[in-house]
Amino acid sequence: MTCLRLSTLRIGVLLISLSLVTVILQGEEPDLTSGDFKIKLPLGVPWEIWSYFIPRDNAMTAAKVRLGRELFFDKRLSADGSISCATCHDPALAFTDGKSVAVGVHGRRGIRNSPSLLNVMFHSGQFLDGRATTLEAQAKIPLISANEMDNASHDQLVARLRAIPEYDQQCQQVFGGPVTIEYISKAIAAFERTLLSGNSPYDRFAAGDSHALAEAAKRGLALFRGKGRCSGCHLINEPFQFFTDRTYRNTGVSARNPAFETLARRARELVRLPDPSALNLLASREGASELGRFLITGNSLDIGAFKIPSLRDVELTAPYFHDGSAQTLADVVRFYAGGGADSPNRDWELQGIVLTEPEQADVVEFLKSLTSDDTRRSAGTDSHTVTEKVAPTSRDYSRTFTAQTQRTQR
Repeated sequence: MTCLRLSTLRIGVLLISLSLVTVILQGEEPDLTSGDFKIKLPLGVPWEIWSYFIPRDNAMTAAKVRLGRELFFDKRLSADGSISCATCHDPALAFTDGKSVAVGVHGRRGIRNSPSLLNVMFHSGQFLDGRATTLEAQAKIPLISANEMDNASHDQLVARLRAIPEYDQQCQQVFGGPVTIEYISKAIAAFERTLLSGNSPYDRFAAGDSHALAEAAKRGLALFRGKGRCSGCHLINEPFQFFTDRTYRNTGVSARNPAFETLARRARELVRLPDPSALNLLASREGASELGRFLITGNSLDIGAFKIPSLRDVELTAPYFHDGSAQTLADVVRFYAGGGADSPNRDWELQGIVLTEPEQADVVEFLKSLTSDDTRRSAGTDSHTVTEKVAPTSRDYSRTFTAQTQRTQR
């Protein structure tokens, strides 16, 4: 069953790739942008890929992105005015927060590590368990989460933002109506689709510059694709080079939680019960978040499974894993070289391998080569210099696409 599920998922990834190739070969450019919107795409993120992931019901416009950027950095979105989206997704930390788990209003600790938002538009699902299928759906959830922004309801937030003249005026301009939760989520999602990462040493190497990678990184790349078997989950797939197979897997991290095996056993029992409310009851138990995607799908194969992340900019996004339990990339490589933590739910493909310390160090050097030059420059600034009401400055990416109003429909 596990083999069948993984085969099905990989076929899905292949079909996405083939669809993208078809778009590229046919030269089709859907009308998903408007007016004066401009975006600079980094090396490694082709226009055809970026445009493929823009939804038809949320076209990109300059005014919409500007509104989304202002909302993203505005602490007034939280119930007590203490945090913004950028609190957990700081541009100076590669759009993460550097903490093991997120911290929301009143210092409330969340249950999972804050993932980077760079290239988030290309994810197959949002959140580490994939419980939101779109960026628009994802943007709504933290606003009313008790451990995040803690608004009593979306209506409460909408009423507060409608009382702010500039937001009311911008929503009228962008959407033709007053502030609504749909407009808030669409604007934030549009801004997040401009958070792109490429232009790394690896991208230049893949483009033909044989000197772009240091020798250690080249050795690490060979190990990554070969002996280390890293690319089994973190695909290097033209033209979709985001180093993920877009699936969800159990790598054994959850098994290190003392409560996991008891929770996993109960989860397997619930699969055979006809009462769906039993799953909600299990989800309320302490430590239940370690069950991962199972709480979304109810499929026993998803017990302890979490999203396979992209590895771009991974050097800058410590700590690692869904619980932030690995402090360095060396820790991560060592964990996987050992086959992950032992668990009956662990992905069958994850087996221990013999990698010497120098070989593990070479893999780490390759992972560092996936860091965008632009992201690295941003990370070199003090995070406190980024004012949470002001957008980060635009970056000098490798090429510019200027949106035109007339494009061929896909």
